[in-house]
Amino acid sequence: MVPDAATALELEPEELGAVLLEHIQSLPPNELSQLNRHNFFAVSFGVGTFREYPPDQQHAMVTAFREGWLWLEREGILLPNLESSGQGFVISRRGNRLKSRGDVQAYRRGKLLPRDQIHPRIVEKAWATFLRGAYDSAVSEAFKQVEIAVREAAGYGGARLGVQLMRDAFHPESGPLRDKSALTAEREALKDLFVGAIGAMKNPSSHRDVEFDDPAEAVEMIMFASYLLRVVDARSKK
Repeated sequence: MVPDAATALELEPEELGAVLLEHIQSLPPNELSQLNRHNFFAVSFGVGTFREYPPDQQHAMVTAFREGWLWLEREGILLPNLESSGQGFVISRRGNRLKSRGDVQAYRRGKLLPRDQIHPRIVEKAWATFLRGAYDSAVSEAFKQVEIAVREAAGYGGARLGVQLMRDAFHPESGPLRDKSALTAEREALKDLFVGAIGAMKNPSSHRDVEFDDPAEAVEMIMFASYLLRVVDARSKK
């Protein structure tokens, strides 16, 4: 799983924690029931978790993986075993749902984009895609939901699409989703907000591959789409 100390030192604590959890999950029941932090990280000749590494690498491995262990504790994935004395630990309910490094990666992505903070449409259509790491698809789907929501709220048929749909729906004088109580300049600005969002975020992904390698950037785009959906909800009610 981690061939040498150099590889371990390149990994972040969260990644080391994912490796540790997968290893711990694979332990036989008798070893798992006696999971002990002190024994786990003990370095003695011929014994211990890191015994198969060269002696000159073992200290670096222990140091690196202690960071991963502490991350597991902080996330509530490993818990102190209150039924035993000493430094015993057990896997929490959350930890038992994370069976592999892929599960841990999905869990970490879920913390970047908490489902209770995004619009229900995005939760239904794009959240699972984001958890799989398909950030470009998740962003595209989020803005697709904005387009669908605007079309439904404005009462338009399927022929109106993209930028033109936004211009019609939020037209300052005739758009069904315009805010009649707002100043003309504000209505124009709201129209421009939706036109710009769909033109910049949704339309390019409809015509070519648009890659989001940075999950933080994808989160910002999805949260923006979520905000636009809440605006549509508010305009629909009025």
